[in-house]
Amino acid sequence: MSTYAIGDIQGCHDSFLRLLDACAFDPAHDRLWLVGDLVNRGPHSLATLRFVKALGDAALTVLGNHDLYLLMVAEGVEKRRGKDDTLDEILAAPDRDELLDWLRRQPLCHVERGFCLVHAGLLPQWHVHRARALAAEVEALLQGERYRDTLAHMWGSEPAQWSDDLAGWERMRVVVNAMTRMRFCSPAGVMEFHTKGEVADAPPGYLPWFEVPGRKSADHVLITGHWSALGLRVEPNLLALDSGCLWGRHLTAVRLEDRRIFQVDCSPAEARG
Repeated sequence: MSTYAIGDIQGCHDSFLRLLDACAFDPAHDRLWLVGDLVNRGPHSLATLRFVKALGDAALTVLGNHDLYLLMVAEGVEKRRGKDDTLDEILAAPDRDELLDWLRRQPLCHVERGFCLVHAGLLPQWHVHRARALAAEVEALLQGERYRDTLAHMWGSEPAQWSDDLAGWERMRVVVNAMTRMRFCSPAGVMEFHTKGEVADAPPGYLPWFEVPGRKSADHVLITGHWSALGLRVEPNLLALDSGCLWGRHLTAVRLEDRRIFQVDCSPAEARG
């Protein structure tokens, strides 16, 4: 059995299928770990959702910011962002409710065999097992009867720093922002959400979350996506896999057992840039 971790798909379903062929993925024996952002901006979000859901236990995905955005829009608690959205096909689908119910029941992070799968990253003061416990708090809210209220209070950039004293929606928001939105933070763990460029574009006083000295999650291999400007980055304790398929670059998989890299070029009909 092999486990393939795959970067942000974002509705690039054709590229996804070609990558699975390149990996010789067999759902009867192998597993997929997907870093989230299954949907939006690419042209085939509905097909992507249906395909991953149909894989059952052969596929595991964590939630990304675009996945959460879809859930918020579907519940009417977030305004549409405009022409970049490609969610209409999902929202009009006959199996819409089944797909959205499945999506909101996916984890924020997954910990197994020394790996931690999470869309964006972890704050430097969190050990992986603490992060997993915090993720479980949010997952319980998303899967509970008041999930619509949870989605309504999820967005927002404040507070920007973790404290053990946080409670309620503020506590939830910091966990969600770290795990689905963060790129840069200060050594003290203050998140910065405006900068989306390369590592060299870090604002004064901030650095990539994975470069914070002494971050407590460094004893695990973090498998992430989210940061297309970062590109593929393979380090002893980091596999950053968003290689910008949506923007006309590549979709990437890493086989976790031996770190072999598989890539396909984005299908021309799916590229936005």
